[in-house]
Amino acid sequence: MTHETPGTARPVTGFYWHERCFWHDPGAIGVFAAPGEFRQPQPASESAESKRRLKNMLEVSGLIDELAVRKAPPATREDLERFHTSRYLEALVAGDRDRGGEAGDCAPYTPGSLAAARQSAGLAIAAVEAVATGELANAYALCRPPGHHAEADQGRGFCLLGNIPVAVMRARALGQVGRVAILDWDVHHGNGQQSAFYADPEVLTVSIHQAGNYPLDTGAFEEQGEGAGQGACLNLPLPPGCGLGAYAHAMETLVLPALEAFRPELIVVACGYDACAKDPLGKMLLNGRAFGEMTRGLMALAERVCGGRLVMIHEGGYSEGYVPFCGHAVIEALACSELAVPDPQNDEIAAWGYQALQPHQQSLIDDWRERWFAHPSPDERIP
Repeated sequence: MTHETPGTARPVTGFYWHERCFWHDPGAIGVFAAPGEFRQPQPASESAESKRRLKNMLEVSGLIDELAVRKAPPATREDLERFHTSRYLEALVAGDRDRGGEAGDCAPYTPGSLAAARQSAGLAIAAVEAVATGELANAYALCRPPGHHAEADQGRGFCLLGNIPVAVMRARALGQVGRVAILDWDVHHGNGQQSAFYADPEVLTVSIHQAGNYPLDTGAFEEQGEGAGQGACLNLPLPPGCGLGAYAHAMETLVLPALEAFRPELIVVACGYDACAKDPLGKMLLNGRAFGEMTRGLMALAERVCGGRLVMIHEGGYSEGYVPFCGHAVIEALACSELAVPDPQNDEIAAWGYQALQPHQQSLIDDWRERWFAHPSPDERIP
């Protein structure tokens, strides 16, 4: 079944991917930042497998036939320099021509990785542009390497280039969009987006993540922007062990109201799946259904405030077997599809202990909400 906008012959949901993104090789480092004497080589946690399996599931389920499947050119140097420093980009080029290296903290790469990273940023650019200009109603970009930890002058946490900052800065520079809200629900803090727009009142960055995971030095609730951007950065560092109840409460009482009060023209999601219960690098308890429900909540909000303009940029998620179910649930929701791939873990995970909202979780989230809306800035933010 193809979902079309009245009077057109195009699917409303774009799906952007490119084989080159799957060819990025961070090296045989397993769950570590680098090889070492007693670290037996093994494939890196950030591998192509979870992304390739998601695309394969879309093919097998038939959902891909309901999408506008597209490629995109790699990001240009001009696009990248809106966010990244020339010195950092030159260092990446030099390393790529040699034997690779470390782009920064926990960001190893090998020759060929830069081409994959430029392609990944290009997918984000194309998805944001198509939705911002109204060519598509919403879109999903299957980006790899991920980007939400990359900063202007360094890579971090498996990320070489800042896919979302690069795409958003380009769209704004070209006049395609003004106010943008970026929601990061990856289990790790979205420090890249935060650093990119920390002083910008026209871009709201929201990150809901596991407290004290990665990076260790960012992501506190008290980090709310600076200068003109004070009040345009919201962090929800949830305690480990949060499940369906905690995430639903956080979304319904703080995240969605904060986004709605900001009145963005476009919503971009750093769509990581490492808050799922099966992830080796996170300690949260979500199932695939939760990601679909969060997506539907965002879609309803986007319809109210920005004509439905919503873009999902694939970020983390390291359970090769379970990420495809989570991603399929998100794309099913985006496409308003009647397809429903049965998730063999949904009910089991939902039945685990401590899935309900716990008192300490509710108290923390309610306190953040009260404090966030107590000081309207930079605009009146009334839920």
